[in-house]
Amino acid sequence: MWPQNANAPQRPKTMKAMQYSGYGDPSLLKMVEMELPKPAAGQILIKVNAAAVNPIDWKLHDGSLRYVLPVTFPAVPGFDLAGEMVAVGPGVDRFTIGDRIYACLSGRSTGACAEYAVVDAAVAAPIPPQLDFFQAAAIPLAALTALQSLRDLGGLHADQRLLIVGGSGGVGHFAIQIGTAFGAHVTAVCSTGNVDRVAALGADYVIDYKKQSDFSAGELYDVVLDCVAEKPFRLFRQVMRREAVYVAVLFPLRLLARSVLLRLSSKQRIRFVICKANGDDLVVISKLVNDGKLQPLIDRVYPLHELAEAHRYSRSGRARGKIVIDVAGDV
Repeated sequence: MWPQNANAPQRPKTMKAMQYSGYGDPSLLKMVEMELPKPAAGQILIKVNAAAVNPIDWKLHDGSLRYVLPVTFPAVPGFDLAGEMVAVGPGVDRFTIGDRIYACLSGRSTGACAEYAVVDAAVAAPIPPQLDFFQAAAIPLAALTALQSLRDLGGLHADQRLLIVGGSGGVGHFAIQIGTAFGAHVTAVCSTGNVDRVAALGADYVIDYKKQSDFSAGELYDVVLDCVAEKPFRLFRQVMRREAVYVAVLFPLRLLARSVLLRLSSKQRIRFVICKANGDDLVVISKLVNDGKLQPLIDRVYPLHELAEAHRYSRSGRARGKIVIDVAGDV
């Protein structure tokens, strides 16, 4: 319920949000006034201070995934958010009004790019005290994807060799830090301008793909995390161990077909990650933050009304780290 006392602000009835009216490019994004959502059983209401942009945001809304993940319009984009809990639905006892909370919204329940958002309590977690709202918003979806890729699909453990393609991106820069925290030997692939940054994240070896055409770092890999999925799988097979796992963040059809055929002839495996919003996994990530083993890299911060420009920048593929949206400063 909404806190009520003499000093508490009156509950607003509407909020500002950025909204897509239909499938198309970011020019369709408009700021609108809409009814304030109410938390149902098992949910909490967050006053959003910051959100983040991930490639899935604009891919859902440009129509490229409409036959796999259809969107109901009008739609408020965004999965990642950080803010303050202001109301709670029945059956929630994990949090207290006023807690600083961050979360990745579950399923296709987008809506982070708004003044308020309803969140399933099971996918939320307290923000580590040393993080501000911008840093917290940059973490959930990308860090969860990296964690679940390496731990659950790759089975990564200490002393194994890990290759990360796209080490300077949103998922990649978290994967470097998580792999290092697991005790793996990490090789990361990036462009010339990002080599120093990627090395500073903890990569043991950095491959500049503009200068080196293969992915060899002298030994075979146990786990490959491909955040780009542009190179043919055969280039990875020759640097993978006999029972190595290749985890793809993207789903090109050629790779889906190859994953089926590979099972007939090899012990190597191709697996695809679909991020699962999970509050317990966010707590794992928070512990890495608290232990000084993980920190987000923020490339740019946009005000909420410039969300279209943030989506365009994400579409360019040039982002180094995360793109964050300042929600509270623009509403």
